[in-house]
Order: sequence, then structure tokens, then C-alpha cells
Amino acid sequence: MATYNTPGVYIQEIPKLPASVAQVATAIPAFIGYTENTSYNGNSIKWVPVRIQSFLEYEQIFGGPNSEVKISVKITETGSGSNIVQKHEILPFSPTAIKHFMYYALQMYFANGGGPCYIVSAGPYGTVNKGHLTSALDALEQEDEPTLIVCPDAISIPSPTGAGLTNFSSLFDETLMQCAKLQDRFAIFDTYTESGDPLADGTAFRNNTGSNNLKYGAVYYPRLLTSLSYVYKNTQVTFKHGKVDGGGTMDTTGILDGKTLDQALTAMVATTTSAGDKAKYEAVLTESFLSSIRDSIAQTQIILSPSSAIAGVYASVDASRGVWKAPANVSLVGVAEPTVKITDQLQQTLNIDATSGKSINAIRTFTGKGVLVWGARTLAGNDNEWRYVNVRRLFITAEESIKKASAFVVFEPNDANTWVRVKAMIENYLTGLWRDGALAGATPQEAFFVNVGLGTTMTSDDILNGKLNIEVGMAAVRPAEFIILSFSHKLQTS
Repeated sequence: MATYNTPGVYIQEIPKLPASVAQVATAIPAFIGYTENTSYNGNSIKWVPVRIQSFLEYEQIFGGPNSEVKISVKITETGSGSNIVQKHEILPFSPTAIKHFMYYALQMYFANGGGPCYIVSAGPYGTVNKGHLTSALDALEQEDEPTLIVCPDAISIPSPTGAGLTNFSSLFDETLMQCAKLQDRFAIFDTYTESGDPLADGTAFRNNTGSNNLKYGAVYYPRLLTSLSYVYKNTQVTFKHGKVDGGGTMDTTGILDGKTLDQALTAMVATTTSAGDKAKYEAVLTESFLSSIRDSIAQTQIILSPSSAIAGVYASVDASRGVWKAPANVSLVGVAEPTVKITDQLQQTLNIDATSGKSINAIRTFTGKGVLVWGARTLAGNDNEWRYVNVRRLFITAEESIKKASAFVVFEPNDANTWVRVKAMIENYLTGLWRDGALAGATPQEAFFVNVGLGTTMTSDDILNGKLNIEVGMAAVRPAEFIILSFSHKLQTS
């Protein structure tokens, strides 16, 4: 009670409303990988988590994609004189030519409903090094807000076998360890190998990754043929062309160095040996023809691992339905098709593995529905408690929200008054979750319980040692993964 020594009128405000739990953000991913820029406004951003709101902000801070793809355009002519017909084709190049995926991964994330996120640069473009990625992961541990971890460049750790696979497995285990240590985040992974055989890829993944903390991560397969186009610089494009009138071939590889497309094609005209050929080239190398070359390059599609698109799906489902809704049976935006077609029979061994329990969520194409995420299991696929992604993430959200809201109780008297306040606060929060559909049960009593008090969750010794133990139980809703329709004949009765 306050003491009053001077005569007068005093106002005393008495708190009557209970404390409340503010739910933490549920889908704030952190992307780890290599970037063009590692400094911004004079400050180093290497291994520094940076929060961004949009893809435009990513480009402003971290720059563009790596110039690592060499595109070869073959130009051929048929006919003669004024009847020359000129054609071009983009010569095929290996999708594995790309080693740095962060720029394209962020495009897929935002296209599929992603919002605010963190970027942790592992360094400038160069050799993908497991040590760089681990350092970025360690820096992320100091950041409180992220709830998801995605590493698009992990599949580029050198060599799909031997040391490369060992390093990938090590990074995988370290990520899960951080999630388990902090208990406030969840990891989304890609499989390291993709041979075209789902069974072989699933076996390779399971045999070469650890078995600890599996409830804190989920894996998706296969890679995706996206609608994204390669971003390229003029110096990445070289030309080969057949001589006018079919008189053999002339190799002009490298003529584009340091020149724009228009300058390069003009330079090609200058390499002709006759004035007549030069005039013919100038007649056919029109702006529309140059535009058609640019369009052809733009139509070359990128193959990406699915983790970044899945992070966008998590964010989208959380925003529209809630973290308790399984992020599955959702179509992917910007995806033409999975690179491996998965049937019901093939998915059986991916979805459930009796030996390791490491479930792999499939991405499949369905007629009339498009490309769908067709799995919602954590890596702990045989664990009755933590089998489903939405259950694990709901508990992460509730635990973190209640933990932060309970901070006001620290150093408060450990007595019945405090226990009642804390219990009421948590029950109000869980009642809200139940009303939103996050918890199962016809009544709040069936959906959850909150226990706190001497003789219930605490002993006299606990109180003497300053401990306030609270026990919370929730009946989380689980997805209907298998819909079984039973049919039988009904005998005629009249």
C-alpha cells in the first residue's frame, strides 16, 4: 500500500483485466545462401541476418543472380539473295550449371504467398562451402523472430557422393539441432540427390542423414521445373552461325564479350568476308529478330529445389487458415511440373518408412488440379505425437507465445494470486485457439487443460527454490491424411 503524508486527493488505478497472450508470428523464414552483395550502406552483411519485406528489397540490398550460365545461340540461314530465311535456336545447357539459387528461390517464395523474411548471406558468389553455410546458420541463432529455416544452396555442396553428401548431412543435422535447442523454429529441407528414381533418392537421403531431432524438420521431393527465366548478362551469351547461302559454318564464339546483343550481331556482320554477305545480314538482322532471340532465352526455364516455394505455402496457409492447418493439398504457383513424376505406389515408400521413420513429402501433378503439395509429415513420420507438420508448428507457436507472455510473472510473489492470473491468461489464449479451430473437442475442457498450484504442479521445495511450474495440455487437430470410403451392397427389401 502506498503511504500518504500530505493531505489531499490521490488517484489509484486498480488493474482488473487479466493479462493476455499475444501470438507470435508463425511463418517468418530465414534463407541461408550466397548473394551478389555482402555489404550495404558501407556495412558488412555477410553472416548478418537482415529482415526484408519484398523481392524488390532483396534486390536493393543483396543484388542479383550469379552470372554462371553460358548461353549459346545458333543462327542459321537458308536460301540466297533476297530470299534468305534466318532461324535461331538456344542450344541446350545443363540445369546443373547453376550453383547459387538464393535469387531465384526468393522469387518462388514471394510468388507462393511469402511475406517478411530474413536473409543470411554466406558470402559472395563462388564455391559453395559447407563451412560458410554453417557460419550463417550460427549467426541466425542470435535472431529471435525467424520461425522457419531454408537453405536453397545446400544442394550445391560439391559432389553428390562422398564428402559432399557427408557435408550436406552435417549441415542438415546442425540445422535440426538449432531448432531443437531454441524450440522456436522449424526447418524445411530438400533431398540432396535426384537421380530420377524416387526410391533410390529416398534411400540415399535416409541412409546419409542423422536421426536426432527429426520432429523439427520436413523434407520435400522432387525438384521443380519453374516458370522463372534465367537472368543473364550479355557477356554470358555466345553465338554460332552458318554462313549465308549455306557455304559452310563460321564460329563466332566470344564475339559478344563486352557488347550488347545488338552490338554483337553488328560485329557478326562485320566478320563477313564479302560486301554482298554483309548487306544480306543487315537485311535480316532486324530488331524483331533480336527480340525473338531475347524471348527464346527468356523461355528457358529454371529447375529449383522445392523448399523455398514450400516456405511460401507455409506463410500463405498460416495467413489464410492458421498454423494448425496442414500445408498440403495446395497448388504451387510458378511451377510447370515436378521433374520426377510420382505415382501412388512410389509415394508409399516416400511417405512412410518403417525402418528410419523419415517421411519425405511428395509434390505431384494431378489432372485438372495442377501441381500440388501432397504430403504433410515431419521427418518423425512414425511418431504419433509429432508426425504432422501442422501439429509440431502449432505447439511451437503456442509454446513461444505463452513463454513470452509469461515474462511478467518473473519475480512476482509465488502465491495463489499469481497462479490464478497466469492460469486465466493461458486459458483465455487457448480458448481463442479452440474457437478458431486449432484444437479438437466439443468444449474447451475437452480441448485443453492448464494446471498450476501447490500440490498440483509444485511442491513446497519448488516454491522455496523459486520455481513456478505450469502444465499445459492441448488436443491439436490432425489432418485427415487417409480418406477411407466403405461401400457395400444393400439387399433389396421390397
